[in-house]
Amino acid sequence: MKKYIFLLILFLATSCNKYLDIVPDNIATIEYAFRLRATTERYLFTCYSYLPQLGNRNTSPALFGGDELWWVRENISSNPWHIARGNQNVTNPYLNFWNDTYPLWRAIRECNIFLENIMNVKDVEDFEKRKWAAEVKFLKAYYHFFLLRMYGPIPIMKENIPISASEEEVRVSRQPVDEVFNYIIELIDEACLDLPDLVDDENSELGRITLPIAMGMKAKILVYAASPLFNGNPDYSGYSNKDGTLLFSQSASPEKWAKAVAACKEAIDKCHSLGMELYYFEETNIARNLSDSLKTQMNTRNSFVERWNSEIIWAHTKNNARDLQVNAMPKSLPAAAIGNSVVEGHFAVPMRIADLFYSEHGIPIDEDISWPYDNRFSLRTAGDKDRFFIRKGYTTAEYNFDRESRFYSTLGFDGGVWFGQGNFDQENAYWLELKLGQSGGKRGNLNHTVTGYYPKKYIYYTNVLSTTANTYTSVNYPWTMLRLTDLYMLYAEALNELQGPNDESFIYLDLVRKRAGLAGVKESWTTYSRNPTKFNTQQGLREIIQQERNIEFCLEGQRFWDVRRWKTAIEVYNDVISGWDMDQARAEDYYREKTIFRQSFALKDYFWPIREYDLIVNKNLVQSPGW
Repeated sequence: MKKYIFLLILFLATSCNKYLDIVPDNIATIEYAFRLRATTERYLFTCYSYLPQLGNRNTSPALFGGDELWWVRENISSNPWHIARGNQNVTNPYLNFWNDTYPLWRAIRECNIFLENIMNVKDVEDFEKRKWAAEVKFLKAYYHFFLLRMYGPIPIMKENIPISASEEEVRVSRQPVDEVFNYIIELIDEACLDLPDLVDDENSELGRITLPIAMGMKAKILVYAASPLFNGNPDYSGYSNKDGTLLFSQSASPEKWAKAVAACKEAIDKCHSLGMELYYFEETNIARNLSDSLKTQMNTRNSFVERWNSEIIWAHTKNNARDLQVNAMPKSLPAAAIGNSVVEGHFAVPMRIADLFYSEHGIPIDEDISWPYDNRFSLRTAGDKDRFFIRKGYTTAEYNFDRESRFYSTLGFDGGVWFGQGNFDQENAYWLELKLGQSGGKRGNLNHTVTGYYPKKYIYYTNVLSTTANTYTSVNYPWTMLRLTDLYMLYAEALNELQGPNDESFIYLDLVRKRAGLAGVKESWTTYSRNPTKFNTQQGLREIIQQERNIEFCLEGQRFWDVRRWKTAIEVYNDVISGWDMDQARAEDYYREKTIFRQSFALKDYFWPIREYDLIVNKNLVQSPGW
């Protein structure tokens, strides 16, 4: 057996489950680490401990690195924020997962050590060794995928390079993206052979890798492999290693979509066989006798944050949702709590994201023949029929009226009703007042939304901001990595890309829309759209599916990667970040769209740069395209 001298990073982090808190003591040899069950299991948990925290505002590229969230402060030190503002660089790249700042290569190295040694442990049953090995194979595949998604073609690290390796052997090269995808899928297929359907003990093992997780992520990864960024991308037709090896396929392959379709259906069927289904809110002792419209809002509001609900396939227990909620929570709910210093209330959602949400008829607001798009900034006072969405008698913009339920469950806005937070009287729920001089309006340069929209989706509905004590009682929840809705949408997308509009795509799209209180795609477009036959073409249905994904997974860190794999980021991100004019007290002045920042995005921004120093050390590496 090869021996390696290695260091294990001690992770000091809290977790919902103990297994992610345990790491092995520093030890000198591999033999000692795999001598007993206890130390081996600790090594297994160390392999888990490298999972990126996708719900962390400072380390997840997909939250503040795109356009779904915006800060009130320009000089914030968040690394993703610098990416969103176009400051990525090659000298010291932000969110550098290639190096030990975010050590995914080290994670892969630890996984390899585990896989090389697990079968040598004496006091672990063979079936359990195989299960643990399967978990680590999946983790190894996921770490490769995470790097591939960021950097494009990457080296494949099947085995660790031994200490005796020559200098040239250490200088690895990028591998073609198709080879990397194939290796990732190969690892996951191996893992699937020994993974259980469910964890044995939900009290201690939730978050551990199971068969539905592996099958679901395989489907998602195959959709990435088939998507335009990776499947015959002409923008990178000449991109190669120094030896001339081309790193992107030269033509798009429909077969990749066929594989994605099959994998999506297999994963969906497996989840269904285990009783997984779309989440629907069930009334509780404190939230009861709700109106149908409020129930529909709660269906989508809680589908992401309700712990281990019926549609969550994979959730990361190491995520600290408390931090997100503290920063997303308005300081004025209720208004008497404005002096509470625990919450920050300075996360904002740009207007271009609010634009994405449909009208109440389930189609884009600029397509709806009955929605007043040209007068969307005009003022209107809420009536009785609006009271579960907008405070009755409150004057706000036409823009905020007659939108679909996910608009109201995802966003908080001036005049918008915010059910819960200690007040469960649906007829007299809390609402926001965000104009200058109002309780939730701009106060100095901090602690308010800079756009006029709050990310309500992050806030669990039973949280309470104290009006008498400086406290914020919140429900923590694990960060959802994969839910059944995602598989439905990926399946619909893959089917359309493979064969164009088809009955099966509409079935799964309409399941998601039904939960949001909307009619099916065909009915909605036929009845209300200026383009009533849009869904009959592949391009038309593609646009519908992409917007549906942007809405359903808003603020979940999906859009950042989706617009890249679709190759639409260069259009999406070359636009302004805007919101209402927060410096105004009168409604007539407040409800004017104000430019906050102009984003820019170039072809090179689809992938992360490798730090220049690393290219000097390893002469076989080539820089990412455009950098």
